[in-house]
Amino acid sequence: MKKIVLTGGGTAGHVTPNIALIPRLKELGYEIHYVGSYDGIEKKLIEELGIPYHGISSGKLRRYFDLNNFIDPFRVIRGYFQSKKIMKTLKPNIVFSKGGFVSVPVTRAAAKKKVPVILHESDMTPGLANRLALKKANRICCNFPETIDNLPKGKAVVTGTPIRAELFSGDREAAKRFCGFTDDKPVVLFIGGSTGSQIINETLSACLDELLKDFNIIHLCGKGKAIAKNNGKPGYVQYEYIKKELSDLFALADIAVSRAGANAICELLALRKPSVLIPLSLAASRGDQILNAQSFEKSGYSYLLKEEDLTPETLVKAINDTFRDREKYISAMSTSHQSDAINLITDMIEKLAK
Repeated sequence: MKKIVLTGGGTAGHVTPNIALIPRLKELGYEIHYVGSYDGIEKKLIEELGIPYHGISSGKLRRYFDLNNFIDPFRVIRGYFQSKKIMKTLKPNIVFSKGGFVSVPVTRAAAKKKVPVILHESDMTPGLANRLALKKANRICCNFPETIDNLPKGKAVVTGTPIRAELFSGDREAAKRFCGFTDDKPVVLFIGGSTGSQIINETLSACLDELLKDFNIIHLCGKGKAIAKNNGKPGYVQYEYIKKELSDLFALADIAVSRAGANAICELLALRKPSVLIPLSLAASRGDQILNAQSFEKSGYSYLLKEEDLTPETLVKAINDTFRDREKYISAMSTSHQSDAINLITDMIEKLAK
């Protein structure tokens, strides 16, 4: 049986595209293994699927001063030797990496053992983990045509992001019942990323009554970030985390308000959901979300609202304008070719695995 090792972790965005590939890989006859950190979010998500999981030592790749910066290199070195042992034991045909700090020792160990490596870079410019692995990769998948200029010549392919099949099978009526909505007002879905966004939550709370005059609101606020005073308001529901019902909520939403993480916005693109994108500011990130959002705005897929411009007034205007122009956004998204990522990537895996 052909064997593949999937790796990637640190955030849900480094895991969910791997999860999206698993059903197709099983159809193709692959024995699937996952290498991640001992206790990262990837461990829980993968073990729930019954996929063999191999935990390794890993260190975070920080861009700021922290005492752990002096300890983590030794953790990464340990993870490298653990990864070499895993490669020797499993003898995989190929490794597919979605990035994140845990993937660095895995991809380097695979290359050392002459195992083909495919990377996937979601953002406009490569993250630090993927930059450290570029030279070891046989192929590099990406979401944006602009990204190819930042990658080794001849290795990069625009594939888009693998999207979980279940997201396309949502039930609007099931979502209405789940949320308890009893009218037919249009629905706005707020998504603040896997951990939520405090600034988006607070801004929404400040203009919630104004928005509820015209819209029903579904608010995915993030773990520990629920706003108690908003509970019970007609037309508003908030959830710290949603898994099983997410596809139904997407089906019900007319537009979305979201951070601009690459996986999140690619899901919105695939589902043809007009969106207001509020990327993380430069003060809190390396600027990748800003570039992602600018690309989507340029393509006519989304309305860009910079975090530094975010106020209750600008948020209300952005939502009203996006809803008014939603057909224009849907028409632009319908011309996108980034909808067959799973087949493009698995075809690439098949060729290299041989």
